[in-house]
Amino acid sequence: MEWVETTGKTVDEATERALAHLGVTRDDAEVEVVEEPKSGLFGRVRGEYRVRARVRPVKPRPKRGRRPAERGRSRESTNGGERDTGERAEGNGRSRRSRSRSTVPARSASSEGPSETGSAPSGTERRERPPRAPKTETTEKKKENTMAESISLAEQGELAKEFLVGLLGVMGIDAQVSVREIDEETVELAVDADPPTELGILVGPRGTTLQALQEVTRTVVQAKSEGRTDRILVDVARYRERRVAALGRFARQVADEVANTGEERALEPMSPADRKAVHDSLVDDDRVTTRSEGEEPRRFVVIAPA
Repeated sequence: MEWVETTGKTVDEATERALAHLGVTRDDAEVEVVEEPKSGLFGRVRGEYRVRARVRPVKPRPKRGRRPAERGRSRESTNGGERDTGERAEGNGRSRRSRSRSTVPARSASSEGPSETGSAPSGTERRERPPRAPKTETTEKKKENTMAESISLAEQGELAKEFLVGLLGVMGIDAQVSVREIDEETVELAVDADPPTELGILVGPRGTTLQALQEVTRTVVQAKSEGRTDRILVDVARYRERRVAALGRFARQVADEVANTGEERALEPMSPADRKAVHDSLVDDDRVTTRSEGEEPRRFVVIAPA
């Protein structure tokens, strides 16, 4: 039976389509996952699940062994005749066994190992079990060792700074890069210049270029660290700081309107960093609640009455 390929947003959806095409149930089909969605930039998912399926082949009937020869057919009426035919049959069996043993190549004593289940019957070849692989550490143990070997937050900051300094040199931008540890798991790299006007190329419209620069910097550090990496932030000409302050002021104005009118407001689509800034600015405001809706890249924040 030929394979049938189908796609779907989930493995179950793609499988159901394949089963519907074949007209069989899940127990009567073989299903394999051929392709999975790929993660793009900023957590976007591209593509769908692709599976292939076919009707499960029917297993051939097991071969039945030959029935033992009925000695009664060759028996004669006299006891002597019955004894003669039995001896002939036994003699033929011995000759066949002798011929079968002669066709088996002799094995040297050095190649034979001790049998785990005892000696094999005469005329048969023993199969030796392959040696068992030595026990290794469990996956969880390896993961703990890898995390223990990961570089420190300060070393991650130095790697990120080295990359940014090299990138600025290639671009011909005269700027300074400073490293600041915000907390135990977050490090920020600030790019500053005097005057800061030439740094606008690193920010881009609404900080899109800055967001991409941060992701590239984080990827470079991850490639040089065997274990996990912490949170790495990149700010250019204090743009992120000024952006967070501006979003906080805007969110509080909208919260005042929602509290007065009692109607929720949906903000424009924002990046994950901007949405976080809005949520953080209103986390202590008991009058309203915030939530995120939609799909990337059109995901947005909704401010509603508490």
